[in-house]
Amino acid sequence: MKQPLDLSGRDLVLLALLTISWGLNWPVMKIGVQDFAPMSFRTISMVGGLPILWLVVRSLGLSMAVPRQHWRELWLIGLTNMVVWFVLAMYGVKMLSSGRAAILGYTLPIWTAVIGMLVFGDRPSARLGWGVAAAAAGVTLLLASEFGTITGKPVGTLCMLAAALVWGFGTHLMRRRRQRTSVLVITFWSLLQSLIVCGLVAVLFERDQWSRPPNAAEWGAIAYNAVVIFGFSQVMWFRLASILPPVASGLSVMLIPVIGLFSGMAMLGEQPHWQDYAALACVLVAIASVLLPARKIRA
Repeated sequence: MKQPLDLSGRDLVLLALLTISWGLNWPVMKIGVQDFAPMSFRTISMVGGLPILWLVVRSLGLSMAVPRQHWRELWLIGLTNMVVWFVLAMYGVKMLSSGRAAILGYTLPIWTAVIGMLVFGDRPSARLGWGVAAAAAGVTLLLASEFGTITGKPVGTLCMLAAALVWGFGTHLMRRRRQRTSVLVITFWSLLQSLIVCGLVAVLFERDQWSRPPNAAEWGAIAYNAVVIFGFSQVMWFRLASILPPVASGLSVMLIPVIGLFSGMAMLGEQPHWQDYAALACVLVAIASVLLPARKIRA
């Protein structure tokens, strides 16, 4: 018998807001980087979001200190969960449609499952094998579409897949971490680490693109990421991740690329091809195969 979801009305609202805010952020990021340097966009967003996260941490009375013996682990968690994702995903969004980038980015649970099997010795199931096959089919469809057109951006596709792969490894590092540091504090230091790296990339490679300040639409995208994503969605996720069973958190992940695809159509006028719809279906099947609990067979 399946265990019912013990969620209050407030928790359901938070779950809906989290899913919508992360899903909408894909076209919002596209607006931000379409004509603006991607690392500069991300850096400015983090400059605005980091103080908000600091205020949240301090308001909860949490210590910002991390024991010295855990610095290396903290650095690895930040590198794999935020730094690499921010760099590769931002360039991927710039090269691809926001909906396609969202679909590729949320192959994350598949890579998490595969890494668990290959690196950490997790025992695979037959259903996992079908899930990986479905994800591979979806990715192949998108890659074939990109290589098959003159204006295709296979590099953007590979950036998103690499970002999801590294984030999958980072997810394992978070789950298996030894330190007892608060997740909010880990997130703050990881975001600071990301700010430093993205800022350096922007200074080294994007200075020739600083001929103009962001326009009104780009400032709006920057503000959305600073306030909603870094200052609000992250906090909501930590709250929900501590109380939700796997089914509910998995469902929230599965809906994000759906919202990303259709909000890109509404906000940017993007016209997905049949490969996008087919790939979305494959990815949803794959994610469901990994996240939804298996049925228990009664003796």
